[in-house]
Amino acid sequence: MEFSSRRAWLGAVALAGCIAATPAWADDDEDCKAGGSLRLVNGKIHTMDKNDSVVSSVLIKNGKFAAVGHRRGDDDEGCARTINLHGRTVVPGIIDNHNHILLLGLRPGRDARLENANSIKEALATLAARAAEAKPGEWVTSIGGFSRNQFFPAPQPVSFPTLDQLTKAVPDHPVFIMEGFTGPGATNELGRQFFATHGVDVGADGSIAGGGLGAASPCTIALNLLRGMQTRASMLQGLQDAMRYAAGVGVTTHLDQGGFPSVGDATDGAANFDRYRAHDSVRALYHEGKLTNRIWVNFLHLEEDAQTPELQARLLNAWDDFGNNMLRVLGIGEFTAGPFIQPGNAAWQHGTRLVAQAGWRNENHSLNFPVPGDGRPDWKVIIDGWQKVHDERVAAGNPDGISELRWVLAHVPVITPEYLQKLKNLGGGVSVLGGWRWLSGTATQNGPPFRDIMASGIPTGMSSDGMQISTMSPWINLYYVVTGKNARGQLINAGQTLGRNDAIRLYTADNGWFLQAEDKLGTIEEGKLADLVVLSADYFAVKEGVKWG
Repeated sequence: MEFSSRRAWLGAVALAGCIAATPAWADDDEDCKAGGSLRLVNGKIHTMDKNDSVVSSVLIKNGKFAAVGHRRGDDDEGCARTINLHGRTVVPGIIDNHNHILLLGLRPGRDARLENANSIKEALATLAARAAEAKPGEWVTSIGGFSRNQFFPAPQPVSFPTLDQLTKAVPDHPVFIMEGFTGPGATNELGRQFFATHGVDVGADGSIAGGGLGAASPCTIALNLLRGMQTRASMLQGLQDAMRYAAGVGVTTHLDQGGFPSVGDATDGAANFDRYRAHDSVRALYHEGKLTNRIWVNFLHLEEDAQTPELQARLLNAWDDFGNNMLRVLGIGEFTAGPFIQPGNAAWQHGTRLVAQAGWRNENHSLNFPVPGDGRPDWKVIIDGWQKVHDERVAAGNPDGISELRWVLAHVPVITPEYLQKLKNLGGGVSVLGGWRWLSGTATQNGPPFRDIMASGIPTGMSSDGMQISTMSPWINLYYVVTGKNARGQLINAGQTLGRNDAIRLYTADNGWFLQAEDKLGTIEEGKLADLVVLSADYFAVKEGVKWG
């Protein structure tokens, strides 16, 4: 593992996410008999509490932190299992307040995350490693969450691995890799043979052309052919693989933001799913006691009917904040209603009123797109629309309006101080990300304005928005926040970077607010859920260009 001049990558062991999912740890009060208490000693444990305390040991009992820092009498019977950290750095479990882990779990084939590859050679090695774990006949895939940009420092031209390279790296399994929502992509020889018999155009170099959202292309045709071969078992395996990867990069808690409604044909891209069956895998693994990450859920709604019947049915027949600490329903998002990128229309405004009436958390994404028929950027339309609903509720005798509901604007590559203050006055927060701009950002397509947002005092938290157009790894996202450099090594966000401590707080202590769980998650403090990450190097001190782990 390497912290390079182009990309930060930290190895991590996410301990307590797994502990919390194990009944012997979480439920048995007879700790000594069950082996249900654990002491970590001789570490550099950053608690991220309000004093930024650093301690050398913690004691975990029943899935919670029982003692932080050694005190005489803690576990005085000496029955706790002990792990000597040998000076390693520890941080709280990473909370990703906006991602799409359920979509990642639904990827066809055995997924290989390419986001950590700095070169074609490393990408091929990642695919080969996954192939070594795959069963005979299984596809090896990597769909979304990476870019060709990361394989080549500027000013070199960028490209995919070729058919010959992919075939040499993975000769015994068909391979399919695809950027973003809809491609382009590439395949190896076994993949080319399969696609050729099913009418998918593949270039002589293994390339497969992409297209736009909502349109069929060779890439989406290929993707949906592979989806047609999926089974319940392969989907369960996919989510387990996704959670294993997440734990390996230190993510212990996800707030999943759903997917676009599937239309069931080759226009569906990587962001589409069957909204009626998409949660089957997470529910099944939950009931089997096999969730190793905390997965909390937002429900995404895109519907053009001005009366938003689907959203209304959800709000009438489901509860927010329902579930437990492993699997929980949180709110509506990252779309409330209406067509894609069209906040402010009748369906969106009606749906927003319904969410406020029901008292649910609400989240909308902003990519600084001009809203069709309005012309203003999406963040202005969203915040002004929320203000309208707030004012209506106040006028109707609800003095808090929406100010107690913690509504969130996500991504926010661009926003002004005026609108930050408007959102803050509404009790809202901002979820920012870095991996998207790290992958494909430029000097003119940069942001978010991290420093300006932090200076406003509005609740701010970090997300990945993986796994279509962005990376899951928090260390890639943090690298961008701290350095302002994209995957090609170009400085694109100068003047808006943050220090390392402020940056990682956005992924830990500050993210508790976004899950309405600041009393449970985000810091290493007594009584909180025992989520922590042991790092392969000291995030607070490691330098660029140093190889470690």
